Amino acid sequence: MSGLDLLWLFFVLSSLQPLVQQQILAARRVRLLRKLEKSRGTRAITLIHRREQLSFLGIPFGGFIDIDDSEAVIRAIEMTGSQVPVDLVLHTPGGLVLAAEQIAAALAAHPAQVTVFVPHYAMSGGTLIALAADSMVIAPSAVLGPIDPQLGEYPAASILAAVAQKDANEIDDKTLILADISRKAQGQVRTFAGGLLRRHMPDQQADELATTLSEGRWTHDFPINAELARSFGLKVSTELPRAVRELMGLYPQPRGRRPSVEYIPVPYRESRPSHGDARPPR
Repeated sequence: MSGLDLLWLFFVLSSLQPLVQQQILAARRVRLLRKLEKSRGTRAITLIHRREQLSFLGIPFGGFIDIDDSEAVIRAIEMTGSQVPVDLVLHTPGGLVLAAEQIAAALAAHPAQVTVFVPHYAMSGGTLIALAADSMVIAPSAVLGPIDPQLGEYPAASILAAVAQKDANEIDDKTLILADISRKAQGQVRTFAGGLLRRHMPDQQADELATTLSEGRWTHDFPINAELARSFGLKVSTELPRAVRELMGLYPQPRGRRPSVEYIPVPYRESRPSHGDARPPR
């Protein structure tokens, strides 16, 4: 084999390596999902948005909740018997409101127990989906977020606040239109969230919480941890299954050749300080 042939073989193998790695990761995910299902007697579904180590022209794939996600999750729910509980592993920054509402409605309509697991974060539309569950299991460090609508780069609540401070004659037509859309979007999200919450709490409490989460009281990235979620009256546990944590490790997010976080990947059970060199706990 000539040097040129070896060079071409090297390029071919290099181009195939990411695809092979993806197939290996996919197989490991399936095995871990099946393990979770067997341990809990459920149908396990993941909705995880991480940028995988697969890119096109240097641009990594990844994203937000979209219609493709809602179609896939709804299909999985429809393939699940009415007496089979559903576990949804949720990790997302949010996304399209319509898609999130479709997923939430399908989960809420499922007759058996629905549990949402949040290992790190489920913001915006992710929180809306979590509200459809019968129970949430959130890692101690994980967070939910507000569900106030966003219009492009601006929060709907901020558009309304800006318009309220000026005379209508001083505001251009485009801003007035945005304010009208903002008002409608807030009302729609509040009504939908209230309907989800009324399944598990009194109507008045559900409506108040829906308003709190959707009115723009906080910035859109405000972290709602398990303690705060419980204070709202939500049923939240922090006993996240080990399999869920392991599953997140199978969704790597590329950064650079050098990782930004490094540690010795073994459990440390106790600390043993010494006067000499530090030794890892055993």
